[in-house]
Amino acid sequence: MLSCLGAQRRVFSKGAYVYHAGEPVRALGVVLSGSVSIESDDFWGNKSILDRVEAGEVFAETYACIPEEPLMVSVVAAEPAQILFLEVERVLHTCPDACRYHTRLIENLLRISARKNLNLSRRIFHTSAKTIRGRLLSFLSYRAARSQEAWFTIPFNRQQLADYLGVDRSALSNELSKMQREGLLQVEKNRFRLLAGPL
Repeated sequence: MLSCLGAQRRVFSKGAYVYHAGEPVRALGVVLSGSVSIESDDFWGNKSILDRVEAGEVFAETYACIPEEPLMVSVVAAEPAQILFLEVERVLHTCPDACRYHTRLIENLLRISARKNLNLSRRIFHTSAKTIRGRLLSFLSYRAARSQEAWFTIPFNRQQLADYLGVDRSALSNELSKMQREGLLQVEKNRFRLLAGPL
């Protein structure tokens, strides 16, 4: 099946660029192991992390479907990663053998795109608050509800969380310390526990 999709498997070291902003893209990526960050850098070098794509997830499918539209973001290996690239032209058109897996692949791609839209909408929601505390409360409340456990882990280190929320790292750390002192949460690196305390 993979041969009819123009599949290519590649390995990337941590920090390596999988795709650079401005490039045209013809293949979507499936993360087989490790993870990648979807990042945006402005003219002055300020970085924002838009998303983290984990093993089993897909990236660049939107741009691969519109190859004349250059990437607005970069894809960077957040850790050593193995990625399977699939040519979208071959994915969208069923093969002459009409293999049963092809239809399932197209259905899954549509579901993945819908989930990505939800994730982007969620990030806009988390970054719409004017204060760092507001952004933290929105993001951490969502992660806690999703985890349904007292302690939960986020997929970002402190710098990545600051980039994701669009705030300065030191200001974010100061706000987390302040929230801890006020009894709103407990923090252990990227593990959090929300507490009922005064806002």
